[in-house]
Amino acid sequence: MSEPTGKYSITMPRDIAEAAKARSGPSGLSAYVAAAVARQIERDNLNDLIAVAEAEHGPVTEEEIQSLRDQLAQARHEQTRGGSSAA
Repeated sequence: MSEPTGKYSITMPRDIAEAAKARSGPSGLSAYVAAAVARQIERDNLNDLIAVAEAEHGPVTEEEIQSLRDQLAQARHEQTRGGSSAA
C-alpha cells in the first residue's frame, strides 16, 4: 500500500522545472520531485547527525577521511578480484 498523498503548489525556476519534467520519465514530474525532496531530507538528516557527532568528538581530519577512502578502495579492489586477498 502506498503512502497517502496531498496536492501542493510549488514555485521554481522554469528552466529547472522543464529539465525535471524532461527527466521524469513515465513516473511523472510529481514522483520525480518527491524523490528529489526525499533525498534532500535524507541529506539534511545526515548533516544533523554529522553536526552532533562533531560537537561530541570534534571534526573528522583529512587524514581520517583519506584512510577511510583508502580502505574503501581496497575493499572494492578485493571485491573486483573475487574477494581473494593475499594476507
